[in-house]
Amino acid sequence: MQTLNQDIKNRTFKRVYLLYGEEAFLKKSYKNRLKEAVSGEDTMNSHSFQGKGLNLSEIISLADTMPFFAEKRLILIEDSGLFKSGGEALAEYLPSLTETTCMILVETEVDKRSRLFKGVKKYGYAAEMVRQSPAQLAKWAGGLLAREGKKISGATMELLLSKTGDDMENIRSELEKLISYTLGRDVITSQDVESICTTQVTNKIFDMVSAITSRRTKQAMELYEDLLILREPPMRILFLIARQFNQLLMVKEMAEKGISKGEIASQLKIPPFAVGKLLPQARSMGKEQITACVRLCVDSEEAVKQGRLGDRLAVELLICHAW
Repeated sequence: MQTLNQDIKNRTFKRVYLLYGEEAFLKKSYKNRLKEAVSGEDTMNSHSFQGKGLNLSEIISLADTMPFFAEKRLILIEDSGLFKSGGEALAEYLPSLTETTCMILVETEVDKRSRLFKGVKKYGYAAEMVRQSPAQLAKWAGGLLAREGKKISGATMELLLSKTGDDMENIRSELEKLISYTLGRDVITSQDVESICTTQVTNKIFDMVSAITSRRTKQAMELYEDLLILREPPMRILFLIARQFNQLLMVKEMAEKGISKGEIASQLKIPPFAVGKLLPQARSMGKEQITACVRLCVDSEEAVKQGRLGDRLAVELLICHAW
């Protein structure tokens, strides 16, 4: 992303940019910064296209048109799916894309083997927006707080991130709540985080699995009811429970092989603080016990799909009989 920052700062733009990956906040942020730097308030030379089934002939025709009383014509294309299929015409056109046009493509998933992806890399710049590490998130969040005159300790920041997860948009939203809540004070405390920040569904699932494996059935059922009140579908809850038992199994196996917490996090593509929470739970359980829970999740899902159980009842029975 250093290239993007440098291009925006120097106002020396490449002909085509691709912003892709699962971190929506970063994609949106860089998309808006590029748009502002390239065209500002100029709506006459700015064109946006979204979704699949786009008319590429129309887009190419616009790209070939000289900007009207401006240095650049901006073409923004979002969620087109062209990097999966149908992008051949655009890939063929890229070598002749004029210097007076700047094309920005924003996608979630791309096929890096596609001709279009290779063309963007050759004639422009492709930036993958990935989930940030806890250290990067802490630095970013700390910077946002500092600009508002707020201070936060490392332990409190870790607590905050354990509640928010690694979604930057969610973190920003929770920071705004904290800034308003602590109006008149410059230090954000752990009590502030506990009082005002919303615990994400995945955290509730962790607590639910912990309650299930500790035979605290009543607490697990209460957490389940909380999620239903939040309108979480029972099948999604079942999926998340199954995913955590799978993660527990993989964490246990990796830890027994002496793999470090950081490497486990990297291989499972989850934050290190999440691994830190899973490790004690995995160590307290036998491998056979975790495997049995995984198998029960699979059986519960099959029972729902085959019509033998309702989705809500299936989760309730899982909670009561998983341990």
